[in-house]
Amino acid sequence: MHAVVVTVTINDAEAAQNELRDKLVPWASNTPGFVSGYWTIKGDSGLTMLIFDSEDAANRMSDQAGSAVPDAMTLENVEVREVAAHASRATPADPHVEAATGAAD
Repeated sequence: MHAVVVTVTINDAEAAQNELRDKLVPWASNTPGFVSGYWTIKGDSGLTMLIFDSEDAANRMSDQAGSAVPDAMTLENVEVREVAAHASRATPADPHVEAATGAAD
């Protein structure tokens, strides 16, 4: 897996939030190879990490990222990185938990 890490400066917080919710998240989520995404903010800084199933998919997203940033934000940096490790907490309702513990079937 590979990650596209995008940093932006937020020029208009309300407009940026609307663009994020209405356009950026749905667009990224429907990109071929997309696995997961996280959009974070701290003050007027935004950092996005989009995870893709291949380096090729991540590079394609990286190439498109600049044109996808709305006027409410200023693109600061885009880079592709290899995902070295991944962790998440599964919920008991998650079927993968049963399969992983051998409790399924």
